[in-house]
Amino acid sequence: MRHSTRLIMCLGALLCLGLAAPMTTAMDGGNATISFGQWQTGPAPGPPPVLELNRFPNLSPRERNNHQLIPNEVTIKAGGAVNFLIGGFHQPIVYDDGTQPEEINVNTPTPPTTTSGPNPSPPAALIDDPTNRIYRGLDPSLQPLDLSGASFGQDRLEVVWFSKPGTYLVICGIRGHFVNDGMFGFVTVLSRDE
Repeated sequence: MRHSTRLIMCLGALLCLGLAAPMTTAMDGGNATISFGQWQTGPAPGPPPVLELNRFPNLSPRERNNHQLIPNEVTIKAGGAVNFLIGGFHQPIVYDDGTQPEEINVNTPTPPTTTSGPNPSPPAALIDDPTNRIYRGLDPSLQPLDLSGASFGQDRLEVVWFSKPGTYLVICGIRGHFVNDGMFGFVTVLSRDE
């Protein structure tokens, strides 16, 4: 009798799990991860050449950062999110469905908007084109200081939710990174039933 009661309870639990799993899957649009800038490993140009990138205790030499989105194209379903793992001095900006890189006005406004925090000095020019912009990330110059109070934290995570299908342009809002390094990519969002 004890064994049959246990068996019935186990079968009931499996049945409940089996019914709950499709509901969870149907509500989940999935997610993707994009490395938004990456710290380089050595060697760096010299003279003399530097064999390692040593960020200890909290050094972040911006000239040793790779200004790319890796991967630069991801696909999720509507209701999903993209995790932007930001390594370095970057600002993610997302433009609405169909926007292309050549449509971004990098000279708006005049004079350009710049970073407002204490670093870098002089301030860096930011892209401030509001046309079709649907998400603008944090000003990287205003990130909290480290425990020593001497340097600001450049590495962080910004998670962006996409509710409707389309192909969205993602750029780095640091003007030089977008213009000079081509730091942009695309998020394709499929409908839930694709």
